[in-house]
Amino acid sequence: MGYTDWSSDAYTHLKKTYSKKSRGDIFKNTRSRKLADELNPFGLKFRESRDSVAHPNSLAIGVFLDVTGSMGRIPEQLIRHKLGALMDTMIDHNIDDPQIMFSAIGDHISDRCPLQVGQFESGTDELNDGLAKIFIEGGGGGQCMESYLMAWLVAGRHTSIDCFEKRGHKGFLFTIGDEKSWHELDANWLKKTMGYSQAETLSAKELLEEAQRMYHVFHIHVNETGYKDNPEVIGYWKDLLGERALILDSHESLAELIASTVAVIRGVDLGILTAGFDPKTASSVKNALMKIQPVDISKAKSGIITL
Repeated sequence: MGYTDWSSDAYTHLKKTYSKKSRGDIFKNTRSRKLADELNPFGLKFRESRDSVAHPNSLAIGVFLDVTGSMGRIPEQLIRHKLGALMDTMIDHNIDDPQIMFSAIGDHISDRCPLQVGQFESGTDELNDGLAKIFIEGGGGGQCMESYLMAWLVAGRHTSIDCFEKRGHKGFLFTIGDEKSWHELDANWLKKTMGYSQAETLSAKELLEEAQRMYHVFHIHVNETGYKDNPEVIGYWKDLLGERALILDSHESLAELIASTVAVIRGVDLGILTAGFDPKTASSVKNALMKIQPVDISKAKSGIITL
């Protein structure tokens, strides 16, 4: 996947078509209340991010959106207004070949469709279509926990990415939400939802460690809902991820924050990045990234393990 090209002009045209469309018109699976076959994790093998003639230096970026409760407005905000900001910010700062996998998470204990897994894409139509296929279930269990650890399961066990396997450069993995993560995925759930023939209960800790082998793992806490400034939730993520737990004060700046995080880790100056943003967005991004440091990728080695 990820062989087509991004076009800002094409996205501008798409945005205009959305002005008179409802959420149900854009997210047809949300209107019909069903999981798209293409996003069904049952029997999932691998989602691939591959180099191509068009994208010789592919960079895998997984974006797992919480689609429970009030978080459901974020996919709509992205597709209507901010997909361009996400892609253009990276491309304008020499992240030439980003490949984004839009996916969705809910509550694996209470939701009917708690995990939806997209494909890594680069082109305007494909990225737009990937977002639009998401079923915004709007569920959740009400226990101050959602199943963000499912993103770590997918990234660590079900992706194959050239940036890591060929060049030893980690991809990027973002979960976005406003609660803590459940602490484990039980064996029965793994068999029922993922189609594993054999399974044992997996802890959040081991799944996170597996994902971190191939990805820079971040969680973006959207600090606007009933869990705004909640010390239990924010403390959980800070203890788990340290500086890579990003606190975002406005969901409208999410696209710019994701793109800026990738660029800063790859060595772009935060001040230069945010100079092109409006003052509110620049402030939100700077506050979230004030402690993030770049990573020296010049010392990276191939991710292939030789036995």
